[in-house]
Amino acid sequence: MVWARYKHIINDYKSMTTQQHTLKESASISGVGLHTGNLSTITFCPAPENYGFRFVRTDLPGSPEIPALADYVTDISRGTTLTCNDARVHTVEHVLAALSGLQIDNCRIELDANEPPVADGSALPFAEKMLTVGLERQQALRNFIVIEQTVRYTDEQRGVDIVALPNEDYRITVMVDYNNPALGSQHSGIFNLEKEFMTEFASARTFCFLSEVETLHKQGLIKGGSINNAVVILDRDITQDELTAMLRGIGFTDEIMLGSNGILNNNHLRFKNEPARHKLLDMLGDLSLVGAPMKAQVLAARPGHAANIEFAKKIRRTVAAKKTNVQAPAKSVPQITVAKSVLDINAIMRAMPHRYPFLLVDRIVELDAEVGHIVGLKNVTLNEPFFMGHFPAKPIMPGVLIIEAMAQTGGLLLLGAGEPLENKLALFVAINNAKFRRQVVPGDQLLMDVTMTSKRFNTFSLKARGYVDGQIAAEADLTAAIVDANK
Repeated sequence: MVWARYKHIINDYKSMTTQQHTLKESASISGVGLHTGNLSTITFCPAPENYGFRFVRTDLPGSPEIPALADYVTDISRGTTLTCNDARVHTVEHVLAALSGLQIDNCRIELDANEPPVADGSALPFAEKMLTVGLERQQALRNFIVIEQTVRYTDEQRGVDIVALPNEDYRITVMVDYNNPALGSQHSGIFNLEKEFMTEFASARTFCFLSEVETLHKQGLIKGGSINNAVVILDRDITQDELTAMLRGIGFTDEIMLGSNGILNNNHLRFKNEPARHKLLDMLGDLSLVGAPMKAQVLAARPGHAANIEFAKKIRRTVAAKKTNVQAPAKSVPQITVAKSVLDINAIMRAMPHRYPFLLVDRIVELDAEVGHIVGLKNVTLNEPFFMGHFPAKPIMPGVLIIEAMAQTGGLLLLGAGEPLENKLALFVAINNAKFRRQVVPGDQLLMDVTMTSKRFNTFSLKARGYVDGQIAAEADLTAAIVDANK
């Protein structure tokens, strides 16, 4: 239902992998804070490029700003609290998860109290409100934190293990393990924010166990909690009378039934593994505090706010120690020197059987046969024969020929890197995950970056990307085989 309602808006920002985005206009939600119980209104406002996320306490003199960075986390008691000087804001994770899930880069988050509204205990109300006003594409390219080497955080005492692995996209997989028959062990994973966040994760609600309720109340927390904004799971035997007396003792006045499905009031889960999905949602929000979207595969066992924040701080320290981990723009053009050719057109023609009008590589400017990496160039001019029919009034290089150009570049890598293998051909046997991000037109220089990802006997897997002016134009996973040319 959510996807259908906002499909037209979500489709509009599928190019978000390259450019920064903010909101088209402001959007507000009012309600009660989960832990403080304070009434508040949160307003999501457009922000300039490279602004990031900043909370603004409009109820305090001077409207102080609190940057949404792990360095400003001061408390993780059942939520994430940010503090800058004397300004503080509690329980920011669901707000940040909504922003991150929608791949928004810049937002001024105005708040007239010290905690955002809890709404229904998920990130969905925030995300829906932002989608109703729409997203604005900005000119600046996105900055990414690229995980190039494994980053790990472990808390053996709590059984927590979080690891970030190199990956071209941002993925999170979470496993939680509860000694409770209503939940048991659960896991969940998000692999595509555009397709999965709104439909599969934004609506996952916060939860707690009944045995925690009294303790949390004694700690001064959950003052705004209710059966309508949290899932309360039974984890001990209790009668209806005992339950009523306990809840009355801590100020709950609503009529609450013991239920028969292991959850108070027989509240039904929105997903069978809703607790695991909510843990992932919390992690998505907490990890936004690294300061930029990530390119990584994050695997987490038994995560919580404390572990999430320590992990985010570790990533920030890693980035600070090695500034090259920050890449801009997304999938940006490889940093190479193109003044000299590794292989000129004559060397390419000696290595490749292709000829006019199907030779689509003009120059090889980087080549590392040992690691399996090659970069080639194709100068696209109006004289290309395919422009006569595609299209005469608006010449555009066909996507299939962009793939072919990348494939030929990969073929040069496989065919001995310029030292042709006698009587051998590189034949491409599969193309997967092909995506076209922008048009290639006369006057463009198509830069093709191809990396070998695996080898099995005479079959090779390649990751190919084509760039124009630093922006990705196309990408695909290719499979090729070296065969005997005489057969």
